[in-house]
Amino acid sequence: MTSPDTTPPAEETSAGAVTTFDAFARFAATAPPTPPQPGQAPRSPEERLAYHSQFVTVRTPAIEALSRSVRTLMILGRHQSVTARPSLIVTGPATTGKTTALLEVGRTCHLAHTRRAAPSDDSVPVAYVLVPPGATAKTLAGEFARYLSIPVTTRMTTAQITTAVCHTYTAAGVKLVLIDEIHRLNPRTSSDSEAADWLKDLTERVRATFVYAGIDVTDSAVFTGVRGAQLAGRASLIDCGALPARAGEREPFRELIASLEQALDLHAHRAGGLPKLASYLHERTAGRIGSLSRLIRQAAIEAILDSSERITKTLLDGIALDHLAEEHYRPRNPARRHTRPSSR
Repeated sequence: MTSPDTTPPAEETSAGAVTTFDAFARFAATAPPTPPQPGQAPRSPEERLAYHSQFVTVRTPAIEALSRSVRTLMILGRHQSVTARPSLIVTGPATTGKTTALLEVGRTCHLAHTRRAAPSDDSVPVAYVLVPPGATAKTLAGEFARYLSIPVTTRMTTAQITTAVCHTYTAAGVKLVLIDEIHRLNPRTSSDSEAADWLKDLTERVRATFVYAGIDVTDSAVFTGVRGAQLAGRASLIDCGALPARAGEREPFRELIASLEQALDLHAHRAGGLPKLASYLHERTAGRIGSLSRLIRQAAIEAILDSSERITKTLLDGIALDHLAEEHYRPRNPARRHTRPSSR
């Protein structure tokens, strides 16, 4: 069974809130929410509401695969200096945990470095950058500069910003670069093609392992065509898709539900109640981890507010989820109803 992890879910972390080194370091070092412990004094309703608002996440297969691959590729590229190091692509539909996986791996790398580092060590192990909407080479370079507080003026050229970024990242000892929302780049437009070329240039000048994450990246223009092939030819793929109801002899979605249930802090909830609803929950959320986490957290908050202190199917069915999940489960136009995944 997948065990609860002690990392706040990315939905609550807000990716945009950790795009500077100081903010990322605070995120990595912040004590995560903890499930109720045996013998612990009961928490107040306010404390339990705050806990379920943050809640725990779980180490999903995608997080496990990404963690292993990042560790291996960082070792593989450690002494590679002639060409760009091998990289990774995290892809999948919306609300399937891509940002969660990215931040979890970054947090683990940051904390591992912190534990080993001497008190005087001021190096930066991880950089986390969001691709801005409508990115140009200059605005993307500016985001990399902002992460390490590199001074940038409007009069600076892209080449000048790039030189400052490459010099500072190298001097800071950045070993892992996480680039989120990579699907926002479209190399088929002139401005985005410049940004894609700039990114390729950066991977050759900064001695770090690069990890890209985005929505259905393999179906986008980012890693197709002549320009895309240059990035894709160096990258391994981590598929962060929806969890299946069944995978051989295992039931990964039911296991995930059981792990989330174990972390609940409700006074009257019966253990095993949520795993019994696995088929319903898979149908309700299409197996998307983000939608499932939101549904259970919101139900727990409702159960505290109405004093029932337990989650039932009736309670779950009365909660409005994100539009993507709702359109899958109960579309407004039945003629366009999505095909539901099998629970078998």
